[in-house]
Amino acid sequence: MEIFQAAILGIIEGLTEFLPISSTGHLIVVSDWLGIEQTKQNTAFEVIIQVAAILAIFSHYKEKFSLQHLRLWNNVLIAFLPIAAIGFIFQDTVKAFFTIETVAWLFIIGGVIFLIVERLYVDGTHRTKDIEDLTLKQALWIGIIQVFALIPGTSRAGASIVGGVMMGLDRKTAAEFSFLLALPVLMAASGLDLIKHYEDFASTSWTPLMVGFLMAFIAAWLTIKVFIKFLQAFTFNAFGIYRIVFGIILLIWFV
Repeated sequence: MEIFQAAILGIIEGLTEFLPISSTGHLIVVSDWLGIEQTKQNTAFEVIIQVAAILAIFSHYKEKFSLQHLRLWNNVLIAFLPIAAIGFIFQDTVKAFFTIETVAWLFIIGGVIFLIVERLYVDGTHRTKDIEDLTLKQALWIGIIQVFALIPGTSRAGASIVGGVMMGLDRKTAAEFSFLLALPVLMAASGLDLIKHYEDFASTSWTPLMVGFLMAFIAAWLTIKVFIKFLQAFTFNAFGIYRIVFGIILLIWFV
């Protein structure tokens, strides 16, 4: 992989991992556009840029990593369990869905769902406005809905945010819980891939890895910061429209 390609993929990972627009879907599409083959070395590269996204979460929410927030992390763990179990059992089956056509259709479907969710959204006093106030039931249902993110194009962030809003969280709280929920999901996925492909790092050039890691970290850190401010003033409608338009373009261009 060339340094330019590594930088582009790092930026794409950082920008899309925490937005409801599917990082996996974008990486598949952009890799195809750049002519990057799905080799074992390039799979190892994707592990590295996911680690960068993980570190961006630690950087933003470092004050949450203490025993004082044990209840919050219990909820994160409960929400993580459904996708961990289903993902582990059906990990080989899920790979069959890694096609651009699948990504395109899931982009469109996800966009429509976001527009519907926003249409039904009522910003009232009964919404949960702090991630510390989530109930066990809310966390579990968010985790169950997040399972749909195993299909590329759905978006892990998108599924967990939609689940949060459906369970009574306001937009900002749903997004923040999605960020924290990304930690165990990304750590498990990256750890599993690292075990499978650790030998491939030996034959990979370290310069593209470092460039991709740095770009992914910077992009992810900025995305988290800007996204939270965005949700304090705007809705998810822009992401719903983007998903629909992008999905249609993919269908026309590739399919």
